[in-house]
Amino acid sequence: MSRIRQHVRGSRRLATAGVAVSSATLLAVTLSPAAHAAPRPSRAAAVQHAASALRAHASSLGLDSAQATSVRDVIVDKDGSQHVRYDRTYHRLPVLGGDFVVHIGPDGGYRGADRASRAALALPSTTPEVSAPEAADLATNALRAANLGNRLRQVKAKPRLIVDALHGTPRLAWRTDAVALDSLGNPVARTVLTDARTGARIAAWDSIETATGDGRSLYSGTVPLETTQSGSSYQLKDPTRGNTYTGDAANKTDLCIFGICISRAPSTVFTDTDNHWGTGATADRSSAAVDAQYGTDETWDYYKNVHGRNGIAGDGKGSYNRVHYGSNYNNAFWDDSCFCMTYGDGDGTTFGPLVALDVAGHEMSHGVTSKTAGLTYSGESGGLNEATSDILGTMVEWYANNPSDPGDYLIGEQIVRPGFGGTALRYMDKPSRDGSSADYWSSSVGNLDVHYSSGVANHFAYLLAEGSGAKVINGVSYNSPTYNGSTVTGIGHDKVGKIWYRALTVYMTSSTNYAGARTATLNAAKDLYGAGSAEYNAVAAAWSAVNVN
Repeated sequence: MSRIRQHVRGSRRLATAGVAVSSATLLAVTLSPAAHAAPRPSRAAAVQHAASALRAHASSLGLDSAQATSVRDVIVDKDGSQHVRYDRTYHRLPVLGGDFVVHIGPDGGYRGADRASRAALALPSTTPEVSAPEAADLATNALRAANLGNRLRQVKAKPRLIVDALHGTPRLAWRTDAVALDSLGNPVARTVLTDARTGARIAAWDSIETATGDGRSLYSGTVPLETTQSGSSYQLKDPTRGNTYTGDAANKTDLCIFGICISRAPSTVFTDTDNHWGTGATADRSSAAVDAQYGTDETWDYYKNVHGRNGIAGDGKGSYNRVHYGSNYNNAFWDDSCFCMTYGDGDGTTFGPLVALDVAGHEMSHGVTSKTAGLTYSGESGGLNEATSDILGTMVEWYANNPSDPGDYLIGEQIVRPGFGGTALRYMDKPSRDGSSADYWSSSVGNLDVHYSSGVANHFAYLLAEGSGAKVINGVSYNSPTYNGSTVTGIGHDKVGKIWYRALTVYMTSSTNYAGARTATLNAAKDLYGAGSAEYNAVAAAWSAVNVN
C-alpha cells in the first residue's frame, strides 16, 4: 500500500471422577421474628437429598449394581430448588452419555431428572478386541487428516476405555485424545471414539475449547470473535480458522539485515477474562487487536467461501498478527518469513492505527500472491502485486458487508487523518487523485514505485466493476475516466474478484506484466463465463480503457 509496503519475504474433557463435594458445617442462621422463609439448603444438603432420590428412583434412572455415580456439579436456586449433576460408570468404566441431573424441590423432595441417554447399560464384555496402540494409531491418523497440509510435531495419543452410550446402542469404545503442535507451535487436538470390538470410528471432534466472544473495534464497530478458552480466561486465537491469533508487539521492532531477521518483536497473544474485547478506543490496547483479528477472520472467510481457498497458503494453516509494532509506526506489512501480518499504531497526525479491514485484506492477499503467482516485487509485476492486494483487499471489504465500514473503492480511508492531505491512501476510480499513481499504462509505468504503478490495474478493476463516468456508491462519489474516451459498463465487484483471483492463481507468473495480466484475466473470464460473453468483452474493454491493448 502507499506507505504500506510488503515486508521481507522470506478441553473440553469429560469428567470421569466427578467433582467431590466436601461436607460443610451448616451455619446457623438467625432469623428475625418477621422472617418466615426457610434457609437455602447447602450444597452438602442438596447432595444428601439427591442421594436419597437415587436410592428411591434407581430403576427409573437406569441404575443397577454394575453402575456407580459421582457428583459433578451442584446448583442451589434462590428459592431452595436443587439440581445435582452426576456422571456414571459401568464396571468402573466411564460412560459417555451416562450423565444426568437430579432435580430436588425446596422441601427436599424429588421432582424428576434429565438424562443424556435412556439406553439400558448391558454389555456382553468389557474386554476390548482392538488394542490401545491400535486405537492410538487411528486417532493420530485422524488428527493428521483433520490438519491436512500442516506439518505436525510432538504428536501424542492417549486411549481410554469407556462405554459409549451417546451414539446409539451402548458399546465398548476407546476414547482417544490426540494432541500435537502445528508448524507455528500452536496446539491442535482431536478426540476420536473407536469401537473397541470392530475398530470402526464412531465419532470424532476437535477438543480444544472454543468460545464465541465479541470485540469493540476501532473501525468496524462491535464484531464477533472466535476465541480459545484457556483456564478461566480467553485467548484471541481462532481455532476455527487455522489457529490464527493476534499478539502484542509491545512497541518493539524486528532487527533484520539483508532479509535475515536476527531478532523479532514479540507477538504475545492477547487474553481477556470475560471474552468481551476492547473498548473501541485506542487507549485500550486490545481495541486494535480486535480490528486485526476481525480483518483476518473476514479475509479467511472471503477466500474460503468465495474462492474455496482454505487459508492463505491453501493448507488450512493460520497466520498471526502483531499490533502495536514500533513507535508511531506509519506502516503495515506482510512478511512471508514469519507468515504474519504486522500493524503500526501510526503517528496520530497522518495515520491512526493501521488495522482497518481493507488493510488487513490487503496484507493477507500479499501472502496469497506469494503462494500462487509469486509476482516479483519490482517493475510492472510489482505494480500488479500491489494491485492484487488492493483489489482483493477491497473485495474483502465488500464481502464483510459491515455497516461501520461499508464497501468502497478507496484504499485505507479509515486510517488516514486530516494531516495526511487526502481522504484515502489510494483511489481506484481515478488513481492519480493521490498525486502519484498512474491512471493509464505507458512504457514508463514500470519505473514507478510499485504502489503507484499499481494504479493501472486498480483503475481497470474499478472500471470492470462499476463502469466509467460519475456515480455515487454507498455514499461515496466516483468519477472514472477512460484513456480512449470509451464508455465502460461494469459487471459488478463479485465477478471482478472471481476473475482476478483465477487469473492470479491459474495464469499469472512471477514475471507477468500488464500485457500478460490482460491475457490472464481474459483467459479467466473465458473459463468462468465463456469466450465472447459479456464478462469477457467487459474485461477487454476495461483494459483498453486504461491503455493496455
